[in-house]
Amino acid sequence: MSALTFDRRCAEIVEQTGQLLSHLDGVGMTAPVPSCPGWTAGNLVRHLTGALSWTRTIITTRAAEPVPHDVVDDVAVRPDEDPAALAAGLTEAAERLAEALRAAGPDAALWTVAPDGTAGFWARRMTHEAAVHRADAALAAGVPYTLDDAVALDALDEWMTFAAFPEVYEPRPGTPDLLGPGRTLHFHATGPAGETVEEWPIDLTGDAPVRRHTPGPGEAAVTVRGTPSALLLLVYRRPVPEGSVEVAGDTALLDLWRKRAGFWLEE
Repeated sequence: MSALTFDRRCAEIVEQTGQLLSHLDGVGMTAPVPSCPGWTAGNLVRHLTGALSWTRTIITTRAAEPVPHDVVDDVAVRPDEDPAALAAGLTEAAERLAEALRAAGPDAALWTVAPDGTAGFWARRMTHEAAVHRADAALAAGVPYTLDDAVALDALDEWMTFAAFPEVYEPRPGTPDLLGPGRTLHFHATGPAGETVEEWPIDLTGDAPVRRHTPGPGEAAVTVRGTPSALLLLVYRRPVPEGSVEVAGDTALLDLWRKRAGFWLEE
């Protein structure tokens, strides 16, 4: 697939946060966010503002080691918050991060939470952070969520990369093993006519997950088909619109893979 350009990702950070705020317009910052239990819309906005501001610190300081992320974790309920101030803070954080990324350029060397070590990693990561949290905002507001296919495919591709990290498949006490004989998954992102526009065959039968560029022999243990945005919601464990995803085969394997591949969502 053709990944988004660095410039497109910088622009999407601003675009996705702007759309998120438009979803919440008139809803109120005390509205609950069903997909983030215990959070209000205000918590969601403050979390994303913190994530973007934290990333900007990494970019502008060219951090070579982890940066404290207290600002990302500050999601305590604050019923007296000013909605206008929260919205302005998120807008500013998105614009300032995009500006910092463009100034640095995609190849600027710095610390990243996963192997890469460039500013380009953070442009991609924060694009998808904003896009997925926009889905949370849409759910809180009770409005439909749509995402450009190119953005959704880029986010899915990032997810599949994360799904091959050792943290996903290494044995954990009290957790079922992910790897094993016959364990294969095949994801199909579909276009308007139901045609496959991108696919990810995942082989879990060896010593580590293998993301094949072409399907392996035989049928997968579980096959998943859906639009790019619906598949993105599925892997991120967000509610999926009824009928937008078709699953055939071993649903227990799919659920286990989603949980193990999403280890970083629980940290």
